[in-house]
Amino acid sequence: MKVLIIEDEKNLSDSICQYLADENFLCEVADTFDTAMEKISLYDYMCIILDINLPGGSGLELLKELKRNNKNDGVLIISARNSLDDKVYGLKAGADDYLSKPFYLPELSARVAAIIRRKSFNGNNVIIFEELQLNLGDKTAIVNDRVIDLTRKEYDLLLYFISNKNKVISKSAIAEHICGDEMDLSGSYDFLYSHIKNLRKKLVQSGCPDYIKSVYGMGYKLSLS
Repeated sequence: MKVLIIEDEKNLSDSICQYLADENFLCEVADTFDTAMEKISLYDYMCIILDINLPGGSGLELLKELKRNNKNDGVLIISARNSLDDKVYGLKAGADDYLSKPFYLPELSARVAAIIRRKSFNGNNVIIFEELQLNLGDKTAIVNDRVIDLTRKEYDLLLYFISNKNKVISKSAIAEHICGDEMDLSGSYDFLYSHIKNLRKKLVQSGCPDYIKSVYGMGYKLSLS
């Protein structure tokens, strides 16, 4: 699950990124207003951790930009400002939650996970597709009461397919979702084909039909037919 951390304080940004990475989130970082604006314009994120005070502009302007473009990224505002007015303004502008600095990283992680559940999975912690069951809490995939041994990227890939079931997803969108900033280093989609091939093989071996379909010239989709 891909998260964007918009924070200009490097030590804090690094700490958040490391903690969330250990929780199996894929993290990208922006430390200025302009960099953040470029990222939110080009990419989609499951959740954005947004500081209000940024070099070059206000985080609240970034929030307004997301809403102007009807983007559905979850937003958690983090700020040293602790006034009620700032909190209310941020929430009214479209943020999903607000956390005042200083904060504990486990609480930040829990709030990010809660936002993703609400925004993408109707608040559910367990996602079901036919005989497949994904637990968002412990990040496991289960078929017929047996846990499938998936890598982190295979799990994220499966979750992404299920959250977009019956939709054709382009190869570039899939690659960007599971690799983030690392995508430009790949040079080709060979890594993506490998991940999808391994995921399909593991699902079939576990007793699932081959739900992941290749759509010629377009990408892939997860469907019953």
